[in-house]
Amino acid sequence: MTFIDNPTENDNRRYHYDESMYVRNEFPIISGWVEERAKVVDLGCGNGALMKYLVENKNVSIEGIELSASGVEVCQKNGLKAIVGEIDKIETYKNYSDEQFDYAICNVTLQMVLYPEVLIDEMKRIAKKLIISFPNFGYIGNRLDMLFHGRMPRPMIHGYEWYSTGHIHQLSIRDFESFCKAKGVKIVRSEQLGCFKFIANNFLVNLFPKEAVCLCSKL
Repeated sequence: MTFIDNPTENDNRRYHYDESMYVRNEFPIISGWVEERAKVVDLGCGNGALMKYLVENKNVSIEGIELSASGVEVCQKNGLKAIVGEIDKIETYKNYSDEQFDYAICNVTLQMVLYPEVLIDEMKRIAKKLIISFPNFGYIGNRLDMLFHGRMPRPMIHGYEWYSTGHIHQLSIRDFESFCKAKGVKIVRSEQLGCFKFIANNFLVNLFPKEAVCLCSKL
């Protein structure tokens, strides 16, 4: 669970993490794609909830990078390896070699970094496979909110305002597909959350899902 640094403000740009573990809907999907005993790096690992889930379910060797010092502290208290770093800065990866990991994971964080192109380039370099999840801002609820209220949509930012959310790159599933093509990344598998399965697998894929989870490889 996360709390803001200043509890009097509804602001999710700066996180302070407590020791509560949680399981998000995408965790089982990610775990299903990761091989047993794989080497994994979790970029934007928070308090290590996903790392802990993968260790318990797949016995992986895993480490994380997280901007929030409180998140890293919780990781270390739970026996998880993590360092403080900005995952969209090249210098953060200076000690990582090419294809050092089997998987690089960025879970619901791509839309929150300033330089997503740097992040995905480094993920491609240090890992053989990429797993990326993100909220789909092309979701129909967002479109209707913009249409009827004439202001930046709020359904996908969970009660925050346009100025107090960390979601600075509001991409859709189609945006991500184009981004991957431009960056030499192939989407091998994908799952969509927050909609009926038959909708997620047809031409309405950019309209109804609230979140996408993608397994990717280098072209």
